[in-house]
Amino acid sequence: MDADQLINAITPEAYKRLMHAVETGKWPEGTPLSQTQRDSCMQAVMLYQSKHNVEADHMTVAAGGEISFKSKNELKKRFQNGQDDIVRVNPNHE
Repeated sequence: MDADQLINAITPEAYKRLMHAVETGKWPEGTPLSQTQRDSCMQAVMLYQSKHNVEADHMTVAAGGEISFKSKNELKKRFQNGQDDIVRVNPNHE
């Protein structure tokens, strides 16, 4: 099986399972991966991302095969959108 066949065979559900396995070292059912399995899963995830990852997260492989780097300001903006302060307290104010 060549790389294109592998990428086309991975469904979004299979991609999520592979991502979970790479991130945790276990399959979603809890079975641990060997180092060889983890390496193979990581390669499959990177191949899948290189074709399908249009809006790449920081430090992931974007569509086209380039690694996506986001600046600190871009990451702050992304995570602050829609997060309003509930209470802001100034302990020095009397």
